Amino acid sequence: MSFRSFIEKLDSEGKLVRVKKKVSPHLEAAGVLKELDGKPVLFENVEGSEFQVAGNIFSTKELAADYFNCKQSDLIKKLLRALERPSKPETVERAPCQEVVEKNVDLSKLPILFHCVKDGGPYVSSGVVFARDRELGQNASFHRGMIIGRNKFALRILPRHLQEFLNRNGGEVDVAMCVGLGVNALLAGATSVDLGVDEMTLANSLEPLKMVKAKTVDILVPADAEFILEGRIIKETHSEGPFVDLTETYDVVREQQVFEVRAITHRKNAVWHALLPGAFEHKLLMGMPREPTIFKEVNKVCKCLDVSITPGGCSWLHAVIQIEKRSEEDGCKAIEAAFIGHKSLKQAIVVDKDIDILNPMDVEWAVATRFQADADLVVKSKQNGSSLDPSSEPKTSLTCKWGLDATKPLVVKEGKDFSKVQFPKADLKKLGLAGGV
Repeated sequence: MSFRSFIEKLDSEGKLVRVKKKVSPHLEAAGVLKELDGKPVLFENVEGSEFQVAGNIFSTKELAADYFNCKQSDLIKKLLRALERPSKPETVERAPCQEVVEKNVDLSKLPILFHCVKDGGPYVSSGVVFARDRELGQNASFHRGMIIGRNKFALRILPRHLQEFLNRNGGEVDVAMCVGLGVNALLAGATSVDLGVDEMTLANSLEPLKMVKAKTVDILVPADAEFILEGRIIKETHSEGPFVDLTETYDVVREQQVFEVRAITHRKNAVWHALLPGAFEHKLLMGMPREPTIFKEVNKVCKCLDVSITPGGCSWLHAVIQIEKRSEEDGCKAIEAAFIGHKSLKQAIVVDKDIDILNPMDVEWAVATRFQADADLVVKSKQNGSSLDPSSEPKTSLTCKWGLDATKPLVVKEGKDFSKVQFPKADLKKLGLAGGV
């Protein structure tokens, strides 16, 4: 399903908030998206642009499950299957993303949002950047872009695959930034895979995907994307930032390479995808792909039932892991495995199968009634952490990781009872109290 098709589906089901009045892309649209965080929004009239803007489209797991037509509880299984059984997408000759071709590039015509007061400039935050290497094939990954000119972005590039492509090709490489993708491509673009693995093979396993050759660069791009920004990452550098990241704090300003846009293709009546930094959609797309990697590692040492990267932990630093405990060591083993499954993880809480890991109060109840710090706490000092964590050490990102084994003991001593009592169900409708009191 394309980005546009899902918006139309949400609209037909009454789940889309339509904003008909003119909205400014400078601060105002971002403010609306934040106020309506978790609810899909379509701006019909954005000042200075002919294009509509959609945001919060994949801002909850319920929305992601709706896209895939599956239960929320099946999302991790679906992601795991894609990791284990990737499949090659179909390549087509013609595609909706190339209905309009613009060679005279002017980024100011696009409804690119200025999100927060101290931002370094308007930012593309939903762009998945595609690149090709002669030997390694294609790579697709998220990279934010700050506008610095009529046809240029300062592009944030981490020392991972895209940087390796640059290193292997003399410091410059052709790229295509794609905006307005289905959640299959977005989740795949946020997934960490081995160098040389094409992320779109994961996307195709999640949901069938068609690719088409870009107009001006030798790169395959998703055929149903709303916008394709084609060009080249050049050796020129520019300061990038400040920018609000997952932690809802400002990232540091860095010198980054410049992405020079040389052509733009898009669908007729294209819809721009505005991904609000630090909000639920940003967190879901970045955090959800780490849940199956944690699940996979934990399942190697004990029976893993479910994993949740928690929004309160920035959907990056904290996780709750549900296990079926079979030995007293399983809780601590699960903690250690979770840190292997997601290297940036800072806190891991392990609970039993009777705890709802999506309910923070249930998880806190497990900690309150089943955890003792002197026996069930794992502390790991001076560990490699995340550069996103403002509390980690500057420059090195070293951090202290900790895990809480909040599982109940297999053998209960001295008459203790660790089970939560279940109250009887009452028929409120029978008593004339349907809908609450």
